[in-house]
Amino acid sequence: MAFVRRLMWFFRSRRAHYGLAIGLMTAVSLLTTVPPKLIGNTVDHIRSGDLSAAELSSTVLLLVGLALLMYVMVYVWITTLFGNSVLVEKLLRGKLLAHLTKMTSAFFQRNSTGQLMALATNDILAIGNTAGYGVMTLVNTLVGASVVIVTMIASISFKLMLAALVPLPFLAVVISKLGKKVRSRFMEAQASFGKMNDHALEAISGIRVIRSYVQEEHDLTAFRGVTTDVMHKNRRVALVNALFQPLISLIVGVSYSIGMGYGSYLVFQHEITLGQLISFNIYLGMLIWPMISFGEFINVLQRGSASSDRLDTALSEKEDVPDTDSPVQVDVPTRIEMRKLSFSYPAATQPSLNDISFTLERGETLGIVGRTGSGKSTLLKQLLRQYPVQPDRLLIADTGVEHITLEQMKRWVAYVPQEHLLLSKSIRDNIALGKPDATDEEIAAAVEMAFFTDDIAQMPEGFGTIIGEKGVMLSGGQKQRLAIARALLVDSEILLLDDCLSAVDARTESRILHHIRRQRAGRTTLIATHRLSAVSHANWIIVLDEGRIVEEGTHDELMLHGGWYKEQWERQQMEASLEQ
Repeated sequence: MAFVRRLMWFFRSRRAHYGLAIGLMTAVSLLTTVPPKLIGNTVDHIRSGDLSAAELSSTVLLLVGLALLMYVMVYVWITTLFGNSVLVEKLLRGKLLAHLTKMTSAFFQRNSTGQLMALATNDILAIGNTAGYGVMTLVNTLVGASVVIVTMIASISFKLMLAALVPLPFLAVVISKLGKKVRSRFMEAQASFGKMNDHALEAISGIRVIRSYVQEEHDLTAFRGVTTDVMHKNRRVALVNALFQPLISLIVGVSYSIGMGYGSYLVFQHEITLGQLISFNIYLGMLIWPMISFGEFINVLQRGSASSDRLDTALSEKEDVPDTDSPVQVDVPTRIEMRKLSFSYPAATQPSLNDISFTLERGETLGIVGRTGSGKSTLLKQLLRQYPVQPDRLLIADTGVEHITLEQMKRWVAYVPQEHLLLSKSIRDNIALGKPDATDEEIAAAVEMAFFTDDIAQMPEGFGTIIGEKGVMLSGGQKQRLAIARALLVDSEILLLDDCLSAVDARTESRILHHIRRQRAGRTTLIATHRLSAVSHANWIIVLDEGRIVEEGTHDELMLHGGWYKEQWERQQMEASLEQ
């Protein structure tokens, strides 16, 4: 089975535990055949009138001893088997998260957050249920039914057993058809659950926007539609599931009828005794659970198989930017160079960057300016290795980045994006995200460089203040300065600032840039911004328009050139003077 093949790595690693559980389940199945035999013999002795008190006492004590022994054995195999179920869920969630951390932006464009959450919760839970409860039902079906049937043949009557089990083939056919329906409907329900997760995440994260536009009722109505769809799809699954038990009960009832009717006939014909008929009916009752187990196994297997397919599809996706097999060792990024680099986003019809070329020596600052949508952020993202880069177009210390390990690039680069990812933790934990072992003095120094010290001092618990999900407790400027402090704490070789000073005033911006220039002397910095005063000090400035460099030079050279840069600079200076 495909499900078993996908989890073979786990079954092999836990084969001793599964062997113990299956062995104990088999032993319990064998032991359960003893009480009906003892009861049947006792009935025959009662009928013949030769049952002694000592024999009855020994039979009762034996039954009690068997019950206690089976109790211990069942306890051990249940804890062992379902412990494996919980363990495989833990391992799969860790495997999924490890895989997600390697994926780049394109992967998350193809897979929504809600669908990935559904994988980590419902789907992995269904897989774990199959690895635990599914194995239990399979063993009960195969071992339990086999032991009981063999005992019925050996100790009672082959003819009676064969007649009573005639309805079972119909059970197998019906359950097979129902299992296919369960699988398809369960996959639809899981996809619908992922969409509900997406809607809930968007509603919670954007609740302030929803309220500001007075769209609460509209969003509630839309969410009711999504949850109704989830309910209907899960109800369709439940309707198929509900058919299993009645069908099994019907077939078991038919088997009982055959067993009782034909068994009574055999008793009158003196082919079996009354005690054997009673034992046979007890054995037939013991077959009810294996029959139910078979239905449950098909149900659980189809769910687990469907979830395994979804998880395997996600895990089978390869990184858009694979690591190099033959890395080149580069100790220090002494130079950053782009040579006619062009780039297009996946599925884009137009390139976002066209023939970008520049050289930046270590310790220099590059300013990147241009209109909205001109490609500033896209240019910075090339250094983050989020997308494949053309060979020998982006070089670090005269070495193509495709020959440098991703881990090395990550250690070199600190990135402050336009949209800041802040965790629902304390200010200190957010700042120390890239350097968890940072001392209080190091954190205080980074905060001072980001001009964030006074803000923290005014907060109720200082560095211990919990800022809420995505920094909901902070203003836009505070979020930006916290993110800058986090990047400065790492003290990386390359610092990328992507329009991260837009929410602070010009005076604060000037102080932050002054601190960065002073503290990062000898380190490389790239600044993308709309505010030209943020890059006027840069060693080199490039002006982008529709992904192309239309102007480049120092601030003074660009002012003499008299193009877009000069016009924008004069407009911004005039606006600043009017504000003052």
